[in-house]
Amino acid sequence: MLTAAIAITAAQVAAPAPADYRDTANWLCRPGREDACTVNLDATVVAPDGSRTVEKFTAAANPKFDCFYVYPTVSTDETPNSDLSIDAAERRVAMIQAARFRSVCRVFAPMYRQVTMKALRAVMTGQTSGADPVLGYRDVKAAFDDYMKHDNQGRGVVLIGHSQGARMLSQLLEREFDGKPAAMKPIISAMPIGFNLELTAGQRTGTLKSIPTCASATETGCVVTYVSFRATVPPPAKSRFARAAAGMQVACTNPAALDGGSATLDAYLPTGSLIGSAPAFAWSKGGAPVTTNFVKLPGMIAGACVAKDGASYFEMTLKPDPADARTDDIPGDLMVGPQRLDDWGLHLIDMNLALGDLVKLAEVQAAAWEKKR
Repeated sequence: MLTAAIAITAAQVAAPAPADYRDTANWLCRPGREDACTVNLDATVVAPDGSRTVEKFTAAANPKFDCFYVYPTVSTDETPNSDLSIDAAERRVAMIQAARFRSVCRVFAPMYRQVTMKALRAVMTGQTSGADPVLGYRDVKAAFDDYMKHDNQGRGVVLIGHSQGARMLSQLLEREFDGKPAAMKPIISAMPIGFNLELTAGQRTGTLKSIPTCASATETGCVVTYVSFRATVPPPAKSRFARAAAGMQVACTNPAALDGGSATLDAYLPTGSLIGSAPAFAWSKGGAPVTTNFVKLPGMIAGACVAKDGASYFEMTLKPDPADARTDDIPGDLMVGPQRLDDWGLHLIDMNLALGDLVKLAEVQAAAWEKKR
């Protein structure tokens, strides 16, 4: 989940070997089995009058391409780096962020020895975390190498990650794919969401010198990325997201309108928190609790990539109607007790704000990739 705070340096000791991804226990999600990505993904659709319908989820029967997903900082392990055991936190985030892609692709999601929540909290409070940030990357690379060797078989693949997972994928792209056309051939697109991927100001490339941000739904071999903030709570001056080094800007691509401008978002909002549990939210006034894992509020959420006051970000605008029966707000801010951490923006729901759009975009890009091939 939380990535910008994890710029951690650690004394380098003999590095452990990467995880063995021939062992299927080291995969959070794989096709052809029941796991964290095969849970019920139905969504409750709340209309303006407060009436509700259930949108049933259907997985693709024979998907033509793959998705490789790396999850954010969620580990509740009490060590600086997580182990490879699948806990409730990893299962929950896979359901919230990755599983819906099963409507268009086969989903592969490795476990990796990430920097844990405990280590992140240490960094945020000025302490030494003791975490090794390289360990997680080596696992992710080993998992992708294993996937390519044993599972890919010439198929196109979309890389998807959030926060720490997006950082892992950005490093993978920079080290293994940037400037290497042959290596890029199976990559339909990359979606490292909730991460400060830097571009040269006014350009579509930057840190990734030969892999541009996507400018149309039929462009392939490109990147879709953004960090999200409410229109009413823009990035503060010292925000950990949305602000880049001099001469650079944080990349923002609106998956619902890659050519620019504002668009209504196909949001799938989780009814539970990305991290830990969350109190029940009143999605409609006087309505009963929602029992599905997702909620949809058609027409209520819009997004646009904006550059304001030296920050570049995905601006989320709500279109509430106080006279109708629906909620006038949505959850998603990072809270510490009663305090909202404005510099995190809507990091917890970065992907969910446009999850339907991301899934549809992956499908369109995969078709374009297949046609070009």
